[in-house]
Amino acid sequence: MRLDDLYLWYMGDPHTPRYVGALKLVAAGKGVSLHYGPAWLSDGFPLSEDLPLVNTEFLPPGRLAADAQRAVGAVDDARPDRWGEKVIRFVDKPKRLSLMEYLYYAGDDRFGALGVSTSPDIYSPRDASPLPRLDQVQQLSEVVAKIEAQEPISALEARIIAGGGSPLGGAKPKALIDVDGEQWVIKFFNNEPVDTPLIEHATMTLAQRAGITVAQTQVIRLAYSNALAVRRFDRDGGRRIHTISAGTAIRAATASGAEPEMGYPELARILRRVGMTQDGMNERDARELFRRMVFNILVDNTDDHEKNHALLVAQPFANGRLRLAPAYDVLPTNSGQGYQEFICGDSGRDSTLANAMSQCEAFGLLPAEAATEVTAVIEVVNTWQAHFERVGVSAKDIQSLAERIDGQALLNQREGFDAATYQPPPGKRKRASPFRRS
Repeated sequence: MRLDDLYLWYMGDPHTPRYVGALKLVAAGKGVSLHYGPAWLSDGFPLSEDLPLVNTEFLPPGRLAADAQRAVGAVDDARPDRWGEKVIRFVDKPKRLSLMEYLYYAGDDRFGALGVSTSPDIYSPRDASPLPRLDQVQQLSEVVAKIEAQEPISALEARIIAGGGSPLGGAKPKALIDVDGEQWVIKFFNNEPVDTPLIEHATMTLAQRAGITVAQTQVIRLAYSNALAVRRFDRDGGRRIHTISAGTAIRAATASGAEPEMGYPELARILRRVGMTQDGMNERDARELFRRMVFNILVDNTDDHEKNHALLVAQPFANGRLRLAPAYDVLPTNSGQGYQEFICGDSGRDSTLANAMSQCEAFGLLPAEAATEVTAVIEVVNTWQAHFERVGVSAKDIQSLAERIDGQALLNQREGFDAATYQPPPGKRKRASPFRRS
């Protein structure tokens, strides 16, 4: 089936789908455009800042890398992740591998609240089977292993994994499962030298102790390994929450023709500008984002790219304000590369506390306030070995991770950070925080 035209729907309430607009394959097959329909222009909402309610065809960026494909604005977040694309190529085997095929074959349970249909009149997504249940996880893991090994799978196995397999960004094997009527993402061991699922659970729960809101996780025991289940944060009972990635939010906020600043400071500025202001939510979200940045630096989580941060649009029809989604995909990469995927400060992506402190004002923090946050995170990270041991991480894996987390580059930063150097001189009046009420 050749898919040059598809139709976008809003699935906030899956029982009452709402038509959003038409999708077209453009830019020599490398991009997907959006044209809002009349009803959505009348009483819909902008899907992202770069998609205002205007009667025009919105086009993706004109300059794309040779092998890049991108849908316009928030539509790009409705595509499957790299693992999902791999599953589609293996299971569905579309004759053409354009972004339109990936959008269609991703199915109905994609990230956020957008849906893709073959009709503008009725929501008609790709056919889907019921999600596998928790008691089918062992079988699901075996299907995943076959796909990784490029081994044939049966029609029943294809139905189990169909739909692209996941709503979260990344290339690691994963799938959706049903846990007591709720959707969870299950992530599988992928021949890593350490027990990655258990380590991710340990890191996520450690982050929670550091005052970071994290997606709920649980370890699933399989026959020969562990898997990690992550509760979806873009679902609320039967409702779906419109959700955009950090990359989409930053690109949407960047002036046309300018290069986006893909990093924590720019994301913090967006939260302060268009975050939820009720009860100071934007203040708390910006402060928490600073903590996340510091935590990622100190636990050697350098895979903090634009798809590993997300924003919730909880009341899109009311105000379109953004909330920082719970943290996910947080674990040591154990690489010691010394730089993050996301910009941290004046020294770009350098994995240093000095770099994190250099633009603390972007998070609405005075230097002394930011230093207090850093100190609090350091205190928690100092306990990482004991915490990992309590969670069940093996001594061998802890020793391997310690080569990075307690290696000279990161341990010296924890031990050498002096919050006193960021205090204002005696007698000098403090500058008022941009968040503090008068």
